[in-house]
Amino acid sequence: MKQSSSSLRWASALLGLAALAASGTALASKDVVLSIGYQPETLDPYNTNTTITTAVTKSFYEGLFQFDKDLKVQNVLAESYDVSKDGLVYTIKLRSGVKFHDGTDFNAEAVKFTLDRVLNQDNKLLRYNQFNRVGKVEALNPTTVRITLKEPFGPFINSLAHASAAMISPTALKKWGNKDIAFHPVGTGPFEFVEWKQTEAVKAKKFDGYWKKGYPKIDNLQWKPVLENNTRAAMLQTGEADFAYPIPYEQAELLKKSDKLEVVATPSIITRFLTLNVMQKPYDNPKVREAIGYAINKEALAKVAFGGYAFPAQGFVPQGVKFAEKMAPIPYDVKKAKQLLTEAGFPNGFESVLWSHYNNTTSQKVIQFVQQQLAQVGIKLQVQALEVGQRNELVETWSDPATAKVRMYYVGWSSSTGEADWALRPLFASEAWPPKLANYAYYKNDLVDGNIAKALVAVDDKEKAALYKAAQEQLYKDLPRIPLVTEQNLSAHAKRLSGVFVMPDGNINVDAIATSN
Repeated sequence: MKQSSSSLRWASALLGLAALAASGTALASKDVVLSIGYQPETLDPYNTNTTITTAVTKSFYEGLFQFDKDLKVQNVLAESYDVSKDGLVYTIKLRSGVKFHDGTDFNAEAVKFTLDRVLNQDNKLLRYNQFNRVGKVEALNPTTVRITLKEPFGPFINSLAHASAAMISPTALKKWGNKDIAFHPVGTGPFEFVEWKQTEAVKAKKFDGYWKKGYPKIDNLQWKPVLENNTRAAMLQTGEADFAYPIPYEQAELLKKSDKLEVVATPSIITRFLTLNVMQKPYDNPKVREAIGYAINKEALAKVAFGGYAFPAQGFVPQGVKFAEKMAPIPYDVKKAKQLLTEAGFPNGFESVLWSHYNNTTSQKVIQFVQQQLAQVGIKLQVQALEVGQRNELVETWSDPATAKVRMYYVGWSSSTGEADWALRPLFASEAWPPKLANYAYYKNDLVDGNIAKALVAVDDKEKAALYKAAQEQLYKDLPRIPLVTEQNLSAHAKRLSGVFVMPDGNINVDAIATSN
């Protein structure tokens, strides 16, 4: 039934787009449409944990620093910085002559105003924990800001390079307030905000006052959330979209045959997990969690749902992230899984619910595959792919762990700071239980907590590596999350388009986006 429905939608999409092409309606040469597989839930970079959302917000916003395609830190609105010997004081020299879209000057006061907002716990911003080690922000003069930490924090510049650490116009913040700024982004980025129709598109236009001379090279930019894989592919083929991510894995070979398209597969640091609420039965039993790990064939999952553009996850921190510990995937062993369930007191399995953080078609394939796999060992699952509002209400903002309704949860994560801290602390530290961060397992382990905390203030890389290794080994024993696969980033774009690429964390860079006829 679902396959038939999908086929009808696919045919409808092709017919509709073909009619559009036949009518003579076409994109202007300097108008670009980016088709994405997820729907942004906000345009406030400080109030999201979703990579694709920060990709959209980067159209409007810039930070002091940013990552390049190899996750190396680059200066943006900062020209340089110095760190005190004790690792507590960062003095940052700022770029001068930069304007926000509303004409407000970018300066040290703007940096202070922006960071003070996220540091104010009354604002309840999701990214608070990324910056909560900041003790004080001071504007020394228009082009110099001094940030004093409460304690040494090795990856601090990496945190400032994260796409969430965007500089927001103080004038706009005062006008729109802490909540409504989410619908009225005003930054220093290459594009100005035009409008956001949440299920249709985020529209932007060229910012004529952009400080990088000659940029942007296009006039108009649209981000279109298109949840169905086949429709994204159809939009590329008919020219309604210039770029699409992610590409339906099963259609990669077909799209490669087009002389108008280029398909690009690149390594990622995105790992997909099955999260288990360890505060609730039966997932409070470590043998049940281990059994689930053995019951899922990760090799087959990579082929069935990801078209071979993925491989079994090699631990809790993906390779390419600093201090990642490479671990053997949990082997597929149905007999072992049944044995563990019997030992745990569930010889006939049990019934439960599996939610997906995403509702795109690839994720639906994943949860259906997991449903089938676990049925082999007697675990009967009802599966549901959550909409944005549902996951926000039922998972991300739930404030009482004892009554949390989440049980088994399919979700992904990328360590967008390029360092193990952001691969571990938001997911496994006890301070990261919702609504603060993304420890949806409600997991707590004193060794893991302690090692994450110690690594944050350690200055010696050997010491940090040892601490992170021990934490990852403990996670492998406890399995609050089952690592499933690490995927490749698969995108495609019209050959007329250049300067746009997917970064290892799944973010999208449009800094140098351009078109040719």
